[in-house]
Amino acid sequence: MRIGELSERTGTPRRLLRYYEEQGLILPERAANGYRDYAGYNVDRVVQIRGLLDAGLPTRIIKQILPCLDKPRAIYFPDATPEMIATLRGERERMDDRIRCLTRNRDAIGDYLDAVLAYDHAEAT
Repeated sequence: MRIGELSERTGTPRRLLRYYEEQGLILPERAANGYRDYAGYNVDRVVQIRGLLDAGLPTRIIKQILPCLDKPRAIYFPDATPEMIATLRGERERMDDRIRCLTRNRDAIGDYLDAVLAYDHAEAT
């Protein structure tokens, strides 16, 4: 698929997709005319990259983590510096905190929705 289709399917601007390519996060093939040609798996890859960026990870660490998201997994250790390990630990803790907060919020919304629906049902009868 061309860059425009990947952009549409992922909701990611073309400029950002080119940046991901520059950073080595996605690697399109090149057609004879020089156009980028993305394989279908790049849709999921871009979604993963965006999720990791949203979680606060820098692209240099995302590049190292991406092989861990593939099946079969290919994990490379040579670049695992103490700083990177500390960053990953901190990000994992931050994500855990965010997950707990989101879970509490989801449960509160669910409780509120259940109460509203029960009230509406009681009023209707």
